[in-house]
This record gives sequence, C-alpha cells and structure tokens, in this order.
Amino acid sequence: MTAKRKMILNSALQLFASKGFDAVPTSLIAKNAAVSEGLIFRHYKNKQGLLTAIMEVGREKVNEGMKEILVLEKPEDRITAIMEVPFHMEEEDYPFWKLMYSMKWNNEVYDDEMSKPIKGALIDALTKMKYLDPEGEADLIMAYMDGFVTTVILKKDIVDKERLLNTLRKKYK
Repeated sequence: MTAKRKMILNSALQLFASKGFDAVPTSLIAKNAAVSEGLIFRHYKNKQGLLTAIMEVGREKVNEGMKEILVLEKPEDRITAIMEVPFHMEEEDYPFWKLMYSMKWNNEVYDDEMSKPIKGALIDALTKMKYLDPEGEADLIMAYMDGFVTTVILKKDIVDKERLLNTLRKKYK
C-alpha cells in the first residue's frame, strides 16, 4: 500500500471514529490527508469503499492475532487468550474499535465476518471442555468481549484492568 493510500485510510479512520461515518464528507478526509478528493475516488470509488478498506485492514489484523491463539493446545488457554484480547489492544487500534462499535449502534451494522473465526475457536474449545451448550457459551463470551472492549476504550485510565483480567482468568479454568 502506498504512503498516500495509508494517509487516506488513516485520515478516514480517525474522522469516522471521532465524528461518525455519516457525518464525514470525503472532502474533509481529503483535506485531513492532504490529498485531492479525486485521489480518494480513484483509489476507493466512494466513502463506502473507504469504509470497506478500513474494515478489511482491521479484519486482517484480527486474523493475524488469532493465529497465535489458535496454536494454543489447551482449550482453557485458548478461551482465556481470546477473552484477554481487549485488554491487550494497542492504543493505536482504539480508533478502529471505536468505529466498529459506532457502526454497530449508529448504523446497526454488525460485521459477523470478523467475529466468525473467534466464535469458531471458542465453540471448538468449549466442545473439547464438554460444555453442554458450547455455542451458547461462546455467544456469552462474545458478549463479555463486547463489554470489555467498551470498558477498556472508554474507561481506559479509571478501570483496574489487572483486577478484571485476574477475575476473568478464573472463569474458564
């Protein structure tokens, strides 16, 4: 990816995360990225194309992180590692997750494609641990994770992450 494309995507991500997807015109993205609006349209066709590209970059990052988790042999370790993901997010990734969550609520968009590998790994681990309803339990863990992401991003300095992590680690051992 060229430097200009990265600047455009980063500008769009920052603006979408802070102002909301619908409130940001491509002209503002172009100004913020110091490029012409025409360049945005040449690379991404439209604002939706920008959003799709941002989501793809995020999906790739999630999939890359999942590779490390999927090689864990013990199902308990896999579950714990998945549940800990929100607590180990880099602050530079917060805008992406803010965008994801704002899209869920403001636009009623939920990207199941991103969560499928995570949920699949949870179901597999919970099945191996002989849970009666592995899919229901996986849905519960996914809901926990939604709350953890919100807590970590919005309460970053006022929440005791270590205490939450220690409590969490006891749940599936």
